[in-house]
Amino acid sequence: MSTLNDVCASPHSRRNVLVAKSGWHICAFVLSLFVLAATLSAIRKDVTRGFDEVAHASYVAHLQHSGEGWPAFADMRMLDPSTFRFTGEANYLDHPSLYYLLLAWIGPDLEDHPQAIIIHRLINVALGAIGLTALMAIGIMANLPRLTLYAYLVPLACIPVLAPLAGAINNDNAAFGGGGIATLAAYQLLVTGRRGWLMAALAGVILASWAKFTALLLTGGLIAGVSLWLLWQGRLQPRSIVLIAVAMLVAAAPYIALLAQYGSPTPRTAGQIAMIKAGAIAVGWDGAERMPALRFAAHFLSEFVLEWIPTLKPRNALNYAALAIPIVTVLCAFAGIFVSARRIAQQQPASLHVLIVALGLAFAVTFLVHGIYAYRLHTEFGWLTSAYPRYYLPLAALVPLAGLALLEAVKQPSARAILLVFLIAGPVLLCITGTPLG
Repeated sequence: MSTLNDVCASPHSRRNVLVAKSGWHICAFVLSLFVLAATLSAIRKDVTRGFDEVAHASYVAHLQHSGEGWPAFADMRMLDPSTFRFTGEANYLDHPSLYYLLLAWIGPDLEDHPQAIIIHRLINVALGAIGLTALMAIGIMANLPRLTLYAYLVPLACIPVLAPLAGAINNDNAAFGGGGIATLAAYQLLVTGRRGWLMAALAGVILASWAKFTALLLTGGLIAGVSLWLLWQGRLQPRSIVLIAVAMLVAAAPYIALLAQYGSPTPRTAGQIAMIKAGAIAVGWDGAERMPALRFAAHFLSEFVLEWIPTLKPRNALNYAALAIPIVTVLCAFAGIFVSARRIAQQQPASLHVLIVALGLAFAVTFLVHGIYAYRLHTEFGWLTSAYPRYYLPLAALVPLAGLALLEAVKQPSARAILLVFLIAGPVLLCITGTPLG
């Protein structure tokens, strides 16, 4: 039985070279399926159906129309989804403009051109493909055995929201692309200690962070955790510490600017407040009794599970029952994080163990900040819809990697086989049974 230490310690054996070669073929096949699914979604998707795409497209169109590099949020307006002409409705987005500038520069003009959206969507498919490729590469570079590699790749490939999201204009795609680069480079930095991987990791952090604030917390937290480990081990040179500090300042620069301009790194724009108030009134949340903190935390967690497969269609009993799969998967991930933390405490970690703990800590801190922010919206406006798992795609490797750590710790062959089957088949079964049809 191979352990995470074993597979990380002998990268040059003939067996591992053959496994890696086969693994790249598998990854290429998975990536091809992802690109095909995302492209089909990009071609067929109604712009009004999910992921706030009208708002994101309107942001891009505003930059193209105005020529601004850093817009005043109060000036931004929404496009009419039919004509792609600006309306008088305020745009509610409050993100930095750098992702939108990328699309504005590369893609064709959106105003008055609804058909131009396909090019912008395909740019997002490319961003998603970059992130997925980087994450899959971790499994190859770690020399995971065949079945263990499947237990890592299948959950990534079966993330329900990944392909549809990639086929839409959404800054989560840039966050995912940057997060994938940061995670791969962080792993390689732990293995090799090479400065080039540190620079790649920091570039991933900057790409993700310039897309959205949660990505700054997630990827910045990941690199902070890895850097602290390397510093503790005496493997981080003083000039590298300076490089990290400068890169983190660059990553945070858009939010420093927003803080100076609006008093918050995630300002509440007039359009956002209007949207929240209108939405809360429409479903009767505004006049409802506000939840106490613990009750809201339970609601937030349940919504997070439910939104793992977002849908605009009614769910049936089978769809709800299928949500037991991600619940069990997350419990396995928690156990895997504990296993990795214990290996670190025993001073017997593989590089993947350190990566898993760093990913887990970054996720936990961001989730706490996200929950507090969501609770403030609830107490002020009655708002109850804020727990979107897609915000955490920059650290998408956490759950499958933590599952592998748990798999390593299970010594009984029958229990190990059951867990392995679940890690591979569970995500597939969830995609089949968890999505409302018709």
